[in-house]
Amino acid sequence: MFFERFYDTDLAQASYMVGCQKTGECLVIDPVRDIQKYLDKAAEQKLRVTHVTETHIHADYLSGSRELAAATGAKLSLSDEGDADWKYSFGSEKLRHGDTFMVGNIKVEARHTPGHTPESLSFLVTDTPRGNVPVMYFTGDFVFVGDIGRPDLLDEAAGGQDTRFVGARQMFASLRDQFLTLPDGVQVWPAHGSGSACGKALGAVPSTTVGHERALAWWSAYVQKGDEQGFTAELLSGQPDAPLYYGRMKEQNKSGPAVLGEVAPLPEFSAAEVGAKLAAGTVLIDTRAKEQHQAAAPRHSVNIPAGNTFETWSGWLLRPEDAEYVLLAESAQQAEELRRRLWMVGLDNVSGYVTGTDGLDTAQAQPFAATELPQHDGALVLDVRKKTEYDEGHIPGAKQLHAGRLPWKLAELPRDQEIVVHCQGGARSAAAASFLRSQGFNVTEIAGGYEAWAQAQSAQPTT
Repeated sequence: MFFERFYDTDLAQASYMVGCQKTGECLVIDPVRDIQKYLDKAAEQKLRVTHVTETHIHADYLSGSRELAAATGAKLSLSDEGDADWKYSFGSEKLRHGDTFMVGNIKVEARHTPGHTPESLSFLVTDTPRGNVPVMYFTGDFVFVGDIGRPDLLDEAAGGQDTRFVGARQMFASLRDQFLTLPDGVQVWPAHGSGSACGKALGAVPSTTVGHERALAWWSAYVQKGDEQGFTAELLSGQPDAPLYYGRMKEQNKSGPAVLGEVAPLPEFSAAEVGAKLAAGTVLIDTRAKEQHQAAAPRHSVNIPAGNTFETWSGWLLRPEDAEYVLLAESAQQAEELRRRLWMVGLDNVSGYVTGTDGLDTAQAQPFAATELPQHDGALVLDVRKKTEYDEGHIPGAKQLHAGRLPWKLAELPRDQEIVVHCQGGARSAAAASFLRSQGFNVTEIAGGYEAWAQAQSAQPTT
């Protein structure tokens, strides 16, 4: 049996390839939209992608299942569980609890494990030449290392009403009736790791075992004692803010993401061409470091640095229906790499790139020192951190609004008042402030964020 884990550090997302080396067939679970890595790995291992599936309708990234099946001719098998509101609406072979299929000599069993989502499936894999005992369990967002999937995303990001309580009850039953009935030695491979917003305390190691989670997971004692009420209270407490683009992702993944197919290279634009596009409503994605952007911020630009959080921040602050996008990137190669990362969050409408700001209309956007905040009397102080961070300590009178919710909450912000934006240390607020400027707001920013403000307060003499 061949096995490979693919991991995206930005989205903390894992996808998997399981293959039968004897027959040359392989299955890909939870693929992302940039499918070249799967094609390359299959070719390297002399395997054919014959089966594609996913564990549930994802909320945090746009699925590549349809893309990969279209490119390879593989059989696309998706969940037919859950209620009518959350069923896949595009063609595929439907899977229900207990269904099995073979990938060469590898047996794959679908198990319905609702809780995180109503239609969630987990896949129990048996390497039949070695015996009939399952060896791997691909749990999606059902069971993570040290945690389990949050049941409130339909409420938080997709317009649900109190579905979190139903989800918590379903999660309790799935753990009791499915997960804890498996042998301790079964390996558990989840769809996310530390940093994902699909849970609140995910572990950083890539996998675990049924026995390890039975012995050490926070939820295990509740389930084994039958304490559903205590389990529900603990599961629902302290969940991180869900970015509102999750709702768009779920709808697109439900109906079927557009198939990209072969795409032409991005053209390089001149400054004059970019200027004309910006004047017509195009948005420039400035991928430079925040310090470079703040020193010379192009008009109509959003600063999303080309680092480890590029996909996440792009999902937070950009919407495909809002505009055409142009990338400000170092080179054609970087522009292509970033374009592919934007595919992950459904931002396909990138028309080209530019490599510098010469000839563009720019302005300084330097943040001010935390000690100068009293000089901005009358401004709205906007805290774009998570609610849990805000609750641990915040600037008096500050309004909390997670950066990932800004594009959907603009009507709540004043256009006739200065808005002072801050986060914990300055990275998130730089992106958020640039987005608000691109929308016409009067925005300034605290250098160093809440940390700098708290240090300035502690340095003041006491009386």
